[in-house]
Amino acid sequence: MAISFAQSTIFSKRSVFLPRNGFTSFAVSISISCFSTSAAVSSDNNRPHKWRQQATSVLELGGVKIAKDDIVRDDPTNNVPDMIFSKLGLQLHKRDQHPLGILKNAIYNYFDTTYLNKFDKFDDLCLILSVKQNFDDVLVPEDHVCRSYNDTYYVDSQTVLRCHTSAHQAALLRKGFTHFLVTGDVYRRDSIDSTHYPVFHQMEGFRVFNPDDWEASGMNGISYAAEDLKKCLEGLARHLFGAVEMRWIDTYFPFTNPSFVLGCGVTEQEILKRSGKTNNVAWTFGLGLERLAMVLFDIPDIRLFWVNR
Repeated sequence: MAISFAQSTIFSKRSVFLPRNGFTSFAVSISISCFSTSAAVSSDNNRPHKWRQQATSVLELGGVKIAKDDIVRDDPTNNVPDMIFSKLGLQLHKRDQHPLGILKNAIYNYFDTTYLNKFDKFDDLCLILSVKQNFDDVLVPEDHVCRSYNDTYYVDSQTVLRCHTSAHQAALLRKGFTHFLVTGDVYRRDSIDSTHYPVFHQMEGFRVFNPDDWEASGMNGISYAAEDLKKCLEGLARHLFGAVEMRWIDTYFPFTNPSFVLGCGVTEQEILKRSGKTNNVAWTFGLGLERLAMVLFDIPDIRLFWVNR
């Protein structure tokens, strides 16, 4: 589940990308003056790509037009600053020549080839959500620290900027989707340093199983889903990084059981029951794309993803 609030990885670091998987290499240089950063990003044809921050007061997010006044308000329940509004709509994950776009497409390739195009993909869902969608639907307790104004950006007391892609699970399940990937920008009130930024990107994976899937295996549904999840993510790790050391560490989340440190696990039955799936089990994972891309492309500072050129 993407709301682990601890971005961990099961992958050992490799020195650079794997050419056999068709990734583009990135050479990054940093010049710092009060963290004024310039970066040289080269692709195979050595032509620079420009990712300029858009200067606009009206955005279209997930098919919904949003004005700046809708997001940044002089209201005691609003804590969204201008800087955060300026990042809305940039959607770095949808830029095919950006490291995050390259990584997203590489993960898509793994799921398309491994599961024969069985997973539906969403990368343009609206990031402005209700508190119910962002927290209640994934069983986040009322007293969890992530609900505080110190951790989450509130548009008003009942509306937030999504802090994890898991917030779309319930809606997609109710619409009948059973295998899906959700990619998007997420927002948390992190202090900025080389490994933390208040805007980053996640990919949520979700797979639902029917009794016919696990009954022939001799395992119960929960054990079957847990083993299938591990097989899936171990295969993804090899696809991205080659031969790497992997280990699984148990942990606790209120929304998965069992749960693993990567921010994944077997979905709590209550989430499925609320979506009308009373006889099913499912697994879910939430990948932090920046952390994976930093390893894959040897990018030393998370702020470089946002450099304007």
